[in-house]
Amino acid sequence: MTINVFRNVGGGGNVGGGGKGKKLDMYSSFLRSEGYVPEVDKDGDLVFKVEGGTYVLFAHEDDPEYFSILFPGFWPIESEKERSQAYVAAGHATATTKVAKVYVLKDNVCASVEMIFGDPEQFKPVFRRALTMVRGAVAVFAEKMRENR
Repeated sequence: MTINVFRNVGGGGNVGGGGKGKKLDMYSSFLRSEGYVPEVDKDGDLVFKVEGGTYVLFAHEDDPEYFSILFPGFWPIESEKERSQAYVAAGHATATTKVAKVYVLKDNVCASVEMIFGDPEQFKPVFRRALTMVRGAVAVFAEKMRENR
């Protein structure tokens, strides 16, 4: 999977950060402590796997309060009919789940959670729930797509 296709999702990642920074280190340390194996991608964001899915945790060093997890390209779009169905399913998943967004980006469907915290460390107690919300929105999307087949 090529993550850079999704570079502009969520506000631009680690803009100007050069792949190193305080949030990147904090996120990486946290992910490791939770049992994940994060890797820094070429854009300076953290890529990690959860049950076979590849997720991105954007560092956003230029925006300390912003927090964003992305599940890029979890559903490839293979036809124009499927694209139309994906827009409907994405709207349904976004409208019926808390916090998560599901959207069509080029020929793929992505899901994300974006939040603002007064202190960047405040993501820690809600990380698992945020990840669960992304996964829940993906499940709602997939269910709606199966209904349309």
